[in-house]
Amino acid sequence: MPDRSDISTPSPRPDAPEPPSTSDSDAQPPGPTDRTAHSGLPATSAVSTAQRVAATAVQTTLGVAEFTIGSVATRELSPRRAARQVRTVFERLGPTYVKLGQLIASSPGVFTPTLSGEFESLLDRVAPASPDTVAAIIAEELGQPVSAAFAGFDETPIASASIAQVHTARLHSSESMAGESMAGESVVVKVQRPDIAGRLAADVEILSATARVAELSRYGRMAGARGIIADFAESLDAELDFRTEAAAMEEFSAQLATTPYADLVRTARVDHAHTTRRVLTMERITDAVRIDDVAAIRRAGHDGTALVRTLLLTFLESALHGGLFHGDLHAGNVLVDSSGRIVLLDFGIVGRFDERTRRLVRGLFGDLLVRNDYESAGRVLVELGAVRRPGSSTREGAKDLRRFAAPLAGKNLSDVSYGDLGRRLTELAAVYDVRLPRELVLIGKQLLYVEKYMKLLAPRWRAFADRAVLELMARIINEDTHADEQDAGNSGDGNSSGGGASSGSRSDHRDIRTR
Repeated sequence: MPDRSDISTPSPRPDAPEPPSTSDSDAQPPGPTDRTAHSGLPATSAVSTAQRVAATAVQTTLGVAEFTIGSVATRELSPRRAARQVRTVFERLGPTYVKLGQLIASSPGVFTPTLSGEFESLLDRVAPASPDTVAAIIAEELGQPVSAAFAGFDETPIASASIAQVHTARLHSSESMAGESMAGESVVVKVQRPDIAGRLAADVEILSATARVAELSRYGRMAGARGIIADFAESLDAELDFRTEAAAMEEFSAQLATTPYADLVRTARVDHAHTTRRVLTMERITDAVRIDDVAAIRRAGHDGTALVRTLLLTFLESALHGGLFHGDLHAGNVLVDSSGRIVLLDFGIVGRFDERTRRLVRGLFGDLLVRNDYESAGRVLVELGAVRRPGSSTREGAKDLRRFAAPLAGKNLSDVSYGDLGRRLTELAAVYDVRLPRELVLIGKQLLYVEKYMKLLAPRWRAFADRAVLELMARIINEDTHADEQDAGNSGDGNSSGGGASSGSRSDHRDIRTR
């Protein structure tokens, strides 16, 4: 029997803050009631919950019946038909399930390509609220009717999603935006759906109960069904206050301004005079196309490799160094403007890392993608709290991680099977009870999006053989290594609190150089 102590007790770095407690009370994620009780979703009555349970049961039963009858009539019992029926049921059940559908669509490496592909239509196509309802919400939030708030307002939305819909408008000629004169110019107005908070809260109660039942199975426990729903509820809560999104957008822009990519990436500016909890008004971007519109990008003469390189570099910089990163990079949120700049929209979902976690994640990326140090990667995963049941020694765990990462080594991204990587990750999860923190899951999803755009625009580009990518990784990883070595030297020989090198401090590592 291999020794189990190595991987479960990583040595702390000399300068590392006290790690989170691992007492029994913290060993498992709290149940959905514990976590959602602290969210901003309103409390639900027994009556409203019962109504939603009944509606959910009816729509689910109807969907099963339609699928069965249709399959018998057409003699077609295929995964594609099943996925289409599930999507139809989700659409009927409304906003909460549409958001779940978006989660499925944004996780092509986790769910089957058939299922994730079918749910992509939910990203842009939801029936809009009536013009009178939208006008009433704007008047209530801004304290004045639409005609007084805007010089012009188009009642037909340009996009309609599960939480909100987006309209075009024009500011009055005497108004300004973000300190710059935008008098009379076009804006977009994002308006929250009526009574959405109560509807979401009732549905989350149902999903929480379903998750508890799901965790009676081995797969449900491995997937952490209750934790998934609790995180889902927290993300819904954040999306319901548009002022949070506006603040995240401006924070990201300020963070980006200090990087080499400030002139290559932009976001829409916010009009705070017309932004509230349920209304968000922003600069309208009119000269851009979706990043997956390959034909339009080629017609405009943009360099596909340069675009995906910029997107990847910006994402890695923001996630691994800045601390705030975009958490929903589907093609509707990533545009390319006429000058070839990346335009990022919709900051309703973002990820955040504190300094300690950023250092750990930077070390994990360096271990897996640059140094091939799988033993160190295993220690980092434990320190992040991702491995809740270490099942082997560091050496045995390293072998598993090496097998997991091996398909990436030396291959073009167009040849990498992320479906196979997903299956390998599932196997690892079963062995080690891996439950990744939300931000790590978000990073994985965004990298899947970037990989998709790479295959469309630069199929022969090898990201981690690119000089600019290597320089960024070298700068970030060497920064931590040099800081750790300096701190270790200042502490004097034999005085390190950790008693040895850890995942964040390795005095024997050579600098990472670009070729």
